[in-house]
Amino acid sequence: MKKILIIEDEEDMVEGLRFNLEARDYTVVAAPDGETGLIKATGEQPDLIILDLMLPGLNGYEVCKKLKESSPEIPIVMLTAKSQESDIVTGLDLGADDYITKPFSILEVLARINALLRRSGSGSTVPEVFQTGDLEIHFKKHKAFKQGKALKLSPREFEIFSYLLERRGEVVSRDDLLNQVWGYESFPYTRTIDAHIAMLRKKIETNPEAPEMIITIHGKGYKFL
Repeated sequence: MKKILIIEDEEDMVEGLRFNLEARDYTVVAAPDGETGLIKATGEQPDLIILDLMLPGLNGYEVCKKLKESSPEIPIVMLTAKSQESDIVTGLDLGADDYITKPFSILEVLARINALLRRSGSGSTVPEVFQTGDLEIHFKKHKAFKQGKALKLSPREFEIFSYLLERRGEVVSRDDLLNQVWGYESFPYTRTIDAHIAMLRKKIETNPEAPEMIITIHGKGYKFL
């Protein structure tokens, strides 16, 4: 039985999520603030964490950063009432794997959770190490280097890179990435893809404004050259 840790200070929201998740055979533990969340993340060893960004004490950004430093393999879904792209990008850049903007439907939350758990439990079919020019990616170890210096890639960025590499030379649509990397269809969040691709390019490309590895095929998607 999969265990989910909810770090959220709104009691009604926690209980609503708990009810729906336990009805689907998840074990649920909760923390009302960032400090408690970090303690429970260590003690409870959850399979996935739902993290609100606006928390008392340590905010969600700080909690996300600490969680990914200690347990980078645990997927994190951010909950946020903010719609500004910069806030979302900040969370993703700190290592969060996905985000949901309040208000949300429980079906959407369940789809994101199922997708992340499915992906985190699957193996990669790409080589253990990929190298091109001054870029070196260790997929199984979740490590990356450029010009000999360590890169901080999130688990989702490793997955995107891995999938595009598997489909090298092919045009991969945003819907395909949503389905294969995120594991769900029908939800209109293709900008999630664009935000992740933009961050990935900043880290791996020599000139993100003129990418040489991951290029945009306008109106269709992306291609790994």
